[in-house]
This record gives sequence, C-alpha cells and structure tokens, in this order.
Amino acid sequence: MTGTVTWAGLDVHARSIHAAVVDARSGELVRRHFGGETEAVVAWLAQLPGPLRVCYEAGPTGYGLARACAAAGLCCEVIAPSKTPRASGDRIKSDRKDAELLVRLLMAGSLTPVRVPAPELEAVRDLVRVRAGLRDDLSRERQRTSKMLLRYGRVYPGKSCWTRAHRLWLADQRWPYPAQELAWCDHLAAVDGLAARRAAIDEQLSLLMHADFLWPTVARLRCFRGVDSLTALALHVEVGDWARFVRPAQLSAWLGLVPTLSQSGESLRRGGITKTGSRHARRLLVESAWHYARPPRLGVTLDRRQAGQPAHILQIAWRAQCRLHRLSTRLRGAGKPANVVTVAVARELACFLWAAAVAA
Repeated sequence: MTGTVTWAGLDVHARSIHAAVVDARSGELVRRHFGGETEAVVAWLAQLPGPLRVCYEAGPTGYGLARACAAAGLCCEVIAPSKTPRASGDRIKSDRKDAELLVRLLMAGSLTPVRVPAPELEAVRDLVRVRAGLRDDLSRERQRTSKMLLRYGRVYPGKSCWTRAHRLWLADQRWPYPAQELAWCDHLAAVDGLAARRAAIDEQLSLLMHADFLWPTVARLRCFRGVDSLTALALHVEVGDWARFVRPAQLSAWLGLVPTLSQSGESLRRGGITKTGSRHARRLLVESAWHYARPPRLGVTLDRRQAGQPAHILQIAWRAQCRLHRLSTRLRGAGKPANVVTVAVARELACFLWAAAVAA
C-alpha cells in the first residue's frame, strides 16, 4: 500500500495475541502482547500512526478480528498460512517470532491474502458444512450396521440397500443375546437419527438458497448436469465471489484440481493434484464429474432446473455436456485410470461453472 506509515503483524490465538509493529519512517520495531480480547487489539491499533496496514494468518479463530478492524476503518488482511514463506533451516518457533516474520513479509509484499467472506455467506457455509459432516457420519454408521450383519452371515435379499424396504427388513432382524439386541438397536437409532437430522438441514437449506444474495448464482449453477440445488448452493458458498478469479484456470488451481509440478534444469515431473483450497467443493465437483461419462442429453429433471434461465447460460451448460463427455471418452479410450479421468473432467467442469457464474 503506497504511503503506509505503520505495518503490523499479529499472531492470533484463542487466549493470546502477539503483535509486532514497524514504523516505516524510523524502522523501529515495537512488540505487544494481549489476551484474546479483540477490542483491546483494535483499540491499540487505531492509536498507531496511519496509514496502517495489518495482517494475521488464517486459522481456527476465524475472521472476527479482520471484521472488527474493518469496522474501525483499519486495513487488515487475513493471510494464507500455506503460502507464507518460511526458512527451512529455522528450528526455533515462537509466537513473537511469528508476528515479527509476518510484519516483515507484509512490508516486502511476500504474503498472499485470502478473501474474508460476508457474514451472511459464512453463516450459510457453516450450515452446508454441518450437512457435509452429517453425510459422512451417516455413511460411517451405515457401514457399521452393514458390517454387523455381515459378521453373522445376514444378507439382504433385495437389490438396493437403504431403501424403505431395506429399512423394514432391518427392523425385523432379531438376535439371540440381549447384548446383540442392544447393539443392533443402537446402530439403527444412530442411522435413523442422522438421517432425520440431515433431512431437517436439507429442508432449511432449500429455503435459505432462495435468498437474494444466493439464488441468482445458485440458479445458474444448477443448470449443469450433475449439479443439483444443494450441490450448487454448497459450491457457491465455498467459492464465494466467483469474479475474484480473473481466469477459470485460477479457480481450478484454488480448488486444488491442478497437478503438482517439480521442475529443475532439464528435469520436469508432474504428480497428483495439489488438493489445496476447499476440500468440500473439490469433492462435490468430482462427484458431479461422474455424470459426464454418459452421452449428452437433456432429461426431464435437468430441463426443469434450467427453466427460466437465460439462453447464454443454457448454451454454456450444453457445451459443458458435449465437451466433458468427449474428454471423458477420449481419456478412457487412451487407457487412463477412471479416477484420473474424473478429476480431469472435474477440473474443466469448474471452469464452465465459473463461466456461467460470472456471465453478464
């Protein structure tokens, strides 16, 4: 920032905040230590000579300090910890040293800030992630229930598990010992409870997604094959401001869907994907990518989701179906593993979603 007089780096924890401040005119370094109270830190920063620029690393403490600084008219950036340069030979780490490192890197322009989401968007994202956790818990509990049946040679005679007929069959199971009966009842209660909680959250998310700050983008994203309403909502709240990515390749890199690269001299080696950014969004894209193995078509369900959307958005969605199916077919024909093909399709699907989200 041109004309900055004071630079500040903060090492933020739940019960302590270490601050390192450098006066750009004199080069003087000042250190302070606070408790976990945000108000005291903001009040002290507001007394420093301006213009002031502050930073701290993203972590479990969230964005409360950044929002408090913004409310006080202070420039505060939240830094991506994974991109903070650190000396490999430095074996001494302390909160005070971390704060000093941050302020010096901030002055050098060597830090990468992350986007601070709007409070209402972060609130919906919290609920979306609760649903994702419930989905994982339900999957694990269903596995435990199935494995108990398998241990005793009980196999469901039907074709599809976890349907209504399958649930009735589970309820009819009887066990010879009281301990087994109690264990079985606990498994069923856990599955039913988690399923009920997930259904309740799904209902709330179905209502929340129609908010003015969510629905225009969600409605565009759900025009794509494999991206239903809840998936579109989850992708939108994870990415946030789609327009902050100048090119679609930047979004793919942020999602961790690009391969790693190791190049030195004449040697160049590419590895697996980087897996940076939002793990939840990356998983949803990979799941959606499986749908593009089938030939392009416009079914009844997809046609219903696309109703009322602009023609240019529908054209982007149709081009995505055609191109991604060709990509999937070509890579499978070349003998690529199924997972590699799916990730490649997910990477390009993210680019098409970006195009639809930012289209005028």
